[in-house]
Amino acid sequence: GAFYLFTLRLLPLPFFLVNLAMGLTPIPARTFYWVSQLAMLGATLVYVNAGTQLARVEAMGDIVSPSLLLSFALLGAFPLLARRVLAVLQARRAYAKWQRPRRFERNLVVIGGGAAGLVSAYIGATVKAGVTLVESRRMGGDCLNTGCVPSKALIRSARLAHEMRHADRLGLEAAEPRVDFRRVIARVQEVMRAIAPHDSAERYTALGVEVLAGHARIVDPWTVQVRFDDGRTRDITTRAIVIAAGAEPRVPPLPGLDETGYVTSDTLWEALAGRDEPPARVAVLGGGPIGCELAQCLHRLGSRVTLVEVAERLLAREDEEVAAAAAAALGRDGVELLCGWRAVRCERDGEHGFLVVEREGVTRRVAFDLLLCAAGRKARLGGYGLEDLGVPVSSTVTVNEYLQTLYPNILAAGDVAGPFQLTHAAAHQAWYASVNALFGNLWKFRADYTVIPATTFTDPEIARVGLNEQEARERGIACEVTRYGIDDLDRAIADGVAEGFVKVLTVPGKDRILGVTIVGAHAGELLAEFVLAMRHGLGLNRILGTIHSYPTLAEANKYAAGEWRRTHAPERLLRLLERYHAWRRG
Repeated sequence: GAFYLFTLRLLPLPFFLVNLAMGLTPIPARTFYWVSQLAMLGATLVYVNAGTQLARVEAMGDIVSPSLLLSFALLGAFPLLARRVLAVLQARRAYAKWQRPRRFERNLVVIGGGAAGLVSAYIGATVKAGVTLVESRRMGGDCLNTGCVPSKALIRSARLAHEMRHADRLGLEAAEPRVDFRRVIARVQEVMRAIAPHDSAERYTALGVEVLAGHARIVDPWTVQVRFDDGRTRDITTRAIVIAAGAEPRVPPLPGLDETGYVTSDTLWEALAGRDEPPARVAVLGGGPIGCELAQCLHRLGSRVTLVEVAERLLAREDEEVAAAAAAALGRDGVELLCGWRAVRCERDGEHGFLVVEREGVTRRVAFDLLLCAAGRKARLGGYGLEDLGVPVSSTVTVNEYLQTLYPNILAAGDVAGPFQLTHAAAHQAWYASVNALFGNLWKFRADYTVIPATTFTDPEIARVGLNEQEARERGIACEVTRYGIDDLDRAIADGVAEGFVKVLTVPGKDRILGVTIVGAHAGELLAEFVLAMRHGLGLNRILGTIHSYPTLAEANKYAAGEWRRTHAPERLLRLLERYHAWRRG
């Protein structure tokens, strides 16, 4: 409370507002008084000094006198200096009970070899710091081993099977594909093996990173203890630590779940390996991106899939029309959707498993041979020593805008820090975390989350960056919505993928982009142009003025910009031009 009050006193806020606000808190009156006096003392001295210097101005030349310029520079610098002093005091308070080593073995220890950890280690090695990377599972993390890579490889096989069934749409003879499921999964594993060297211990060792296979635990703010599989331990002293432990599937507490058996997105691949046929009946619990992607591709490969979602629609974070498009796509493929049904328990009847669901008093049993829990993911927080250090955690590690924890030299990035659970967002955070860890004593960078794209790899794909309509309404942000239907796009028609839309949110009356949602084939690739535009402050007029190859799907972006331009056409000027041309005709 005292630190917070001190900070408030440094801001240009009316003092009576601060007094009223703090009066609603349990801060003691004595603390309130001395902190206020201390904070105001420095500001008072700076302002009095500036006033004194102004009073001495007698001629025009006095305005640029060194003493006056320095006084006004102090006015601007004082809050920054005070915040820096306050940060130092807070850090000293946090470190007070710990004994700092005189020398350090490493500059940076990174806990976790997933997307955030690998990027952190790479950046540290690039700037020639001494870096140790500790991974207790497999290098590459969830993305390589259980997430992005295997799922996209499986989706590719599923899409081809779907195209074969519907080849008659392109004038070819449709055929039911014979799915050699064992080979499909073998290909998934081959893809993983082909990509694995990018994230391997050998590659990072060659870059200069010390890679250790073991479990890391932070024993004090500058010491990480690594426990190896053979029971040995090693203590590493380090100036900074980046926690990049990732996330794990969230498993709902359903009665009977353990008895009937289940898989998650992490364990699905082991369950599918070695099978000659896909599981006959699959129940998917959860209608988020993971649930929708895997439900669709497993059904296309031959499973009969039922997806259960407690909410009334899929993809709760997307706009309603986007969720409706996803539901329509899954429904056309044959996935049975049970939205608005709540999972109650699991039962086993002989060799068969059943998921019991309920809606408005009606109960139903969903038979399954494989139950996939896709109810979200949670940060890995246990076992890293955070509780012993007193580092605040909730659903994620509590960090500030610089990704620092309670201890400024301990930072977090990726799923463990939130708020995103995206590989590219983890890599993005890792840049800030590693740079702030290594150079934060000189200069720190606030993590920038203004332009974070995301793609759901259903068919058609769903890609988004920035705000959507749902978020704009919830946050009370005024916006204009421009929409272009991909069913009107020449290339989409030629390719037989003429469905979906591009929806752009802009500042009312201006072409500045607030957010974009694309539903359609290759939406993730199409989104990149808008991500670039938003990142560098380019508006729709710039996109409209950019030449796009014809015929390409990327023209959808230009046509969406054209739709915006047409609704903002200068009608008055056009009427004048009409009269001008009529005059020219005589």
